[in-house]
Amino acid sequence: MIRTRRHWILIGGSALLIGSSVALAQSAVVSAFDATLPDARGISRFSRPGTITLLASDGAVIQKLGPATREKIKPGEMPLLVKQAFIAAEDRRFYEHNGVDIWGIGRALVRNVRQGAVREGASTITQQLARTVFLSQDRTITRKLKEAALAYKLERQLSKEQILEQYLNYVYLGASAYGLSDAAWVYFSKTPNQLNLQEAALIAGLPPAPSVYSPLVNPDLALERRSIVLNRMQQAGFITASEAEQARNSPLDLKPAIPKYFNSSAPYFTSWVAQQLPQLLTPEQIEVGGLKIRTSLNLDWQKKAQQVVRKYAPFNTEGVIVSMEPGTGLVRVMVGGKNFSSSQFNRATQGLRSPGSTFKLFPYAAALSSGVKPEDIFVDAPRCWSGYCPKNFKNKYFGNISLADALKNSLNTVAVQLQDKVGFDAIIGTANKLGIGNERPLGKYYPMAIGAYEQTVLEMTTAYAAVANRGVYVKPMAFEEIRGPEGNVLWSRRIDGEKGRRALDSEVADAMNWMLQRVVTGGTGAAARLDDRPVAGKTGTSEGARDLWFIGSIPQLTTAVWFGYDNNAETNSSSGEAAWAWKQFMIQVKGSYNVQNFPPKPVLNRPFTGPQRQSRTTTGATATDENGDQPFSSGEEPTTDKPATPPRRYIAPPGGPPVDENFMPLPVQ
Repeated sequence: MIRTRRHWILIGGSALLIGSSVALAQSAVVSAFDATLPDARGISRFSRPGTITLLASDGAVIQKLGPATREKIKPGEMPLLVKQAFIAAEDRRFYEHNGVDIWGIGRALVRNVRQGAVREGASTITQQLARTVFLSQDRTITRKLKEAALAYKLERQLSKEQILEQYLNYVYLGASAYGLSDAAWVYFSKTPNQLNLQEAALIAGLPPAPSVYSPLVNPDLALERRSIVLNRMQQAGFITASEAEQARNSPLDLKPAIPKYFNSSAPYFTSWVAQQLPQLLTPEQIEVGGLKIRTSLNLDWQKKAQQVVRKYAPFNTEGVIVSMEPGTGLVRVMVGGKNFSSSQFNRATQGLRSPGSTFKLFPYAAALSSGVKPEDIFVDAPRCWSGYCPKNFKNKYFGNISLADALKNSLNTVAVQLQDKVGFDAIIGTANKLGIGNERPLGKYYPMAIGAYEQTVLEMTTAYAAVANRGVYVKPMAFEEIRGPEGNVLWSRRIDGEKGRRALDSEVADAMNWMLQRVVTGGTGAAARLDDRPVAGKTGTSEGARDLWFIGSIPQLTTAVWFGYDNNAETNSSSGEAAWAWKQFMIQVKGSYNVQNFPPKPVLNRPFTGPQRQSRTTTGATATDENGDQPFSSGEEPTTDKPATPPRRYIAPPGGPPVDENFMPLPVQ
């Protein structure tokens, strides 16, 4: 007996050892294979290839592009009726199996053989989720094996409720609806918790063939499919026979709607984003998608700006508002027109318009850089340069006047005089440093000083922002951060963004801001005055009031307003309309910033460094200017051994009509 007992103990021990070894080996194999499969716990971050989500600066959704789930249902908020409908329709043993339903496979096989066609699928909800998130739709044995393995892993890592909720958030349900919430909105203009029995059953019947069973495409087939789902819900005990009958006899009662976030809530801005994105990411990154892009846009401000344009644009003109932070370049607002659905032309970035007297920023800044002081006296009087005779608004002339007062009153003759004093090259160079004239070169024409060369609103806004930023130019930026499919940072403004560069000396920028403040406190920009904080800005009106501008800054924000007709017709209005609209926008957003003052007016003591000059002949002008410097009449410098270039009539440069307040070009002779 002892021998027998030892024998059985030995056998039992050996069996236990072998069994344990086999179990450990099996576990090791499973673990090794399992390690090659994706981690199901990251499923909530899933995004389909090609999807792009655009977010405002505060994280609010602006638009979702591509095959994206536009609105997900939060955990624990999925309606019971909906869950029952999908379980009955797609996976009646959902709570019994561990990811793969062997009984379901057998049942489907028997039925399909009897029917002689594929009448019932065998994939569980867990398998469908695994296929949607991790695999392709290829009908191969390899894919089916991976699908089964992933289904088992999903069941180990997630609860049944988590699996069901994720499935209902990602399943494609036709008509560009990805997930239950999207489908409820697209077909019935409802939220999921508003769906009734017949609506839930109809949506639950869509997954096998969304485009075929869609009630928007085949309403009769949709009704047949709905009846099947209702029968299965009755068989499962989810509803009574009378409830099923009543739902079967109900009409479709569709109320179609566009998917949420399908259209952009700031279309002019997002069209600009689409143009900028390829500069930051590779084509492959954009194609793969799964991108979440946090932009610079303040969506609330954007809506306010759009309302201001629609309300205050005079005489049915078009309007633009662009607002950006000088220190960061972040574009907070971009309204490119009254109505994007009527016209997709982005007047903020694509429209080339005469800037009028807003262009005077550049000759004045060039003059200060060259040693001219705000207190220097100029003579404001009718005057011609080689046949070009600019006029002041309403032919009003002030005689002796300081440079600062000339800007305050937007005097055209003084702006053109500055070209004589400092030279075309100094003005063009200053404009180039401030982002103007680099892509479309500025020519050496006298009307340049008062806005002869067309610019975009965004370019002019950026130039004024650089002055508000004490002379540091920061390129306009639409992006804060871009994250990839796994949540990894692909681009960050703080790390990868362009840094500012100095365009003007700080004392020159401070002097310009001091003079621009006087434009608002007592000059042409008085309509833009804010009661609680300083504003530095400038009006601009092109010939015939075809373009109405105001560009103004508080220390933390620069905003430009433009009004005009697309066909360049006269507006019969004034730039005061733009200044008033600027104020109506700013009084709604200024509270986001603390009250700050611009730096005080600096003392400028730099010596004057004008261009090298030769004797020049002018038409209708004295031989010397108020500082004793002899003015010159064109961008060409004659030699000393031949006479000066004879006077020429002004010929308008390419790109648009002559410009500025009351400007009257002379005919070509």
